[in-house]
Amino acid sequence: MPIDEEIASHTIVAGPEDAGQRVDRWLAAKIDGISRARVQALIRDGHVSAGATIREPRTPVKPGLTYKVNLPPPEDSNVQGESIALDIVYEDADLIVIDKPAGLVVHPSAGHDAGTLVNALIAHCGESLSGIGGVKRPGIVHRLDKDTSGLLVVAKTDAAHAGLAEQFKSHGRDGRLHRSYLAFVWGRLPRPVGTIDARLGRSRTNRMKIAVTRGEVGREARTHYEVLDVFPGETPAGDISLLRLVLETGRTHQIRVHLAHIGHPVVGDPTYGAGFKTRLASVRANAKDRASALMRQALHAERLAFEHPVTGKKLNFYSKLPPDLERLGEALKPIPVKPTENRRRKRS
Repeated sequence: MPIDEEIASHTIVAGPEDAGQRVDRWLAAKIDGISRARVQALIRDGHVSAGATIREPRTPVKPGLTYKVNLPPPEDSNVQGESIALDIVYEDADLIVIDKPAGLVVHPSAGHDAGTLVNALIAHCGESLSGIGGVKRPGIVHRLDKDTSGLLVVAKTDAAHAGLAEQFKSHGRDGRLHRSYLAFVWGRLPRPVGTIDARLGRSRTNRMKIAVTRGEVGREARTHYEVLDVFPGETPAGDISLLRLVLETGRTHQIRVHLAHIGHPVVGDPTYGAGFKTRLASVRANAKDRASALMRQALHAERLAFEHPVTGKKLNFYSKLPPDLERLGEALKPIPVKPTENRRRKRS
């Protein structure tokens, strides 16, 4: 389609095969790098015309008309860029994959108006942010809790944002998206593999927390787990298991709430891991210091795989355990018992 570079606009002539389609859906399909939501906003702001200005996204397309879409330059974000070191796993013109450290908040919010991943990305990406919804900002399609480490993908363009959001909305049911996590949890699970199927909603007693709900209240939530290792404690109360978890849905605090619900909260979880000090007393002596020094929940987003929203290429990323969790895992392993001098003589 022709693009007028001076006034930043697209002109498209509707053919007979386009008749009757919704103009917002039709334009989004015709113009590369722009989402349907962005087209709808442009229509409502008076930037789309076909002789006369079009104001309704549902307006049917009429063959023979020339449609013009004006694209105002993206506005600067009201979030300031900050020079914050980032562990960049992958980056291209459309998206960026970050290995987020524990302690980094993803998005500015009350109490966290600076020092976030978004602040860092605005500074890092600069002019390569072409505009999400008409604003120069990174497109956040999923989040990790402040104290959860691991892989996170962020869109740099409107089209990438729309494509990634669609994949995350399906939560991997169509095979395009895959997310898995590693977690150290308290206790031994009854089965080596299993599924936690429990609806989630805001807690009635503390609106800052998420809780398992009853009946049809709350939103569907499903987490699959696999036991990778079990580390015995001084007593069963100090046993710790290493799990791999795969999300079938993506609710707020889903993994942490689900694991606490079945009696195996994430080690170090300050919100859902009640009884930490009691359990810690039963951890083997050589691991107590590592467990008590852990300043966050022992949860890490280890794998992120998805279909590139623009090229269609399959992308697959892995992140190993960060140093604090790796040290915890090493400390939890049983100390090898050295053979006595007598045993060595007998073997010889």
